[in-house]
Amino acid sequence: MSVQQISVFLENKPGTLKKMTGVLAAHSIDMRATSLAETKDFGIARLIVDDALSAVNTLKENNFIASLTPVLAIEIPDEAGGLDKLLVVFDEAAVNIEYMYAFSGGKDANHAYMIFRVADTKAAEAKLTSKGVKILSQEDIANI
Repeated sequence: MSVQQISVFLENKPGTLKKMTGVLAAHSIDMRATSLAETKDFGIARLIVDDALSAVNTLKENNFIASLTPVLAIEIPDEAGGLDKLLVVFDEAAVNIEYMYAFSGGKDANHAYMIFRVADTKAAEAKLTSKGVKILSQEDIANI
């Protein structure tokens, strides 16, 4: 039930990010979350979108290097300590987080959403759901 994250390699120069977002906008692809990491010469944009397969194909058709990676998307209460409570469960389940980022908004202003990259998505999902954590699906993301 993981969601698909798109990783896009971008040359680190003015206008490159705008070109990518322009392609997505022109094809009515709605970004839900974005994380951008950079080095001197290039960056990696990590995206959660409403339709990951369409988005990655569109990006490739427009000469972007893009790939899909399974990640866990989890809704948390938008309150002080919300993330900490979830990380207690990760700790108890012995799930290591490689990286994470967040987004808020959507139809329910009482929640935020966390994206987690872990080494073994399926194993982590099984461990976390057994402890009562609800993992969002790609369909859930599309409806936020």
